[in-house]
Amino acid sequence: MTPTTYRTADVDDFKVFYREAGPKGAPKLLLLHGFPSAGHMFRDLIPLLADKFHIVAPDLPGFGQSDMPARESFRYTFDNVAQVIERFTEVIGFDRFAIYVFDYGAPTGFRLALRHPERISAIISQNGNAYEDGLSDGWSPIKAYWQDPTPANRDALRALLTPEATRWQYTHGVADAAMVSPDGQNLDNFYLARPGSDEVQLDLFGDYKSNVALYPSFQDYFRTHKPPFLAVWGRNDPFFIPPGAEAFKRDNPNAVVQFFDTGHFALETHAREIAESIRAFLASRA
Repeated sequence: MTPTTYRTADVDDFKVFYREAGPKGAPKLLLLHGFPSAGHMFRDLIPLLADKFHIVAPDLPGFGQSDMPARESFRYTFDNVAQVIERFTEVIGFDRFAIYVFDYGAPTGFRLALRHPERISAIISQNGNAYEDGLSDGWSPIKAYWQDPTPANRDALRALLTPEATRWQYTHGVADAAMVSPDGQNLDNFYLARPGSDEVQLDLFGDYKSNVALYPSFQDYFRTHKPPFLAVWGRNDPFFIPPGAEAFKRDNPNAVVQFFDTGHFALETHAREIAESIRAFLASRA
């Protein structure tokens, strides 16, 4: 088994923490996590793929062990998050790579693809959305904040930052909650409880509307470049529903869509099955 190492990269004086595994000469795979997690969400997946791929899983700015600068010195927008991750890939020498995108990792990774389509060899989307079809009614409180960003609407979103909400995200739609380790969610809650983290996350909730505004551009990228595309989707996700996965085939008819009987954090219960799908998919397109 290839060991995982834990490193930091200096990205223009911004510290990005990342996990790395696999042979340096192997095909490159960038793993991009979502809310409210960090690169640790890939702890079960990385060992299942590291014999065939050079894997890097960074913590996004403001998440995990990466820097969380004050909001006065860093604007927490998805454009800025993507800019840091783009520079990160350059710093570590990832010049051409496949991306695995989940939740917030999707608008981050799709921005990278828009800016540098020549760098993207394939896309794996695990509940990483790019279509309004995929947004459930669970987005209503966040949409209300987009439409009317009052302090009251912002404060209403604090309910999404509680330990109970994190637990619900991990277990909703899972056939047997006893299969979900408490480790990941407890670590997420530790990071969410840091001073200032709540305001960072509320800023990103507000800026998520910029991702929806970019959906047509992401879709045009899929139509124009038709990257090898695999959607591996927890079908019971309360936020990103199955029509969002099926929609990828509208713009990229060769996209492969697979559903698993689980929820939002599909790797918590189906890491092995998803790893097998990725191995087969990328091997067939090598």
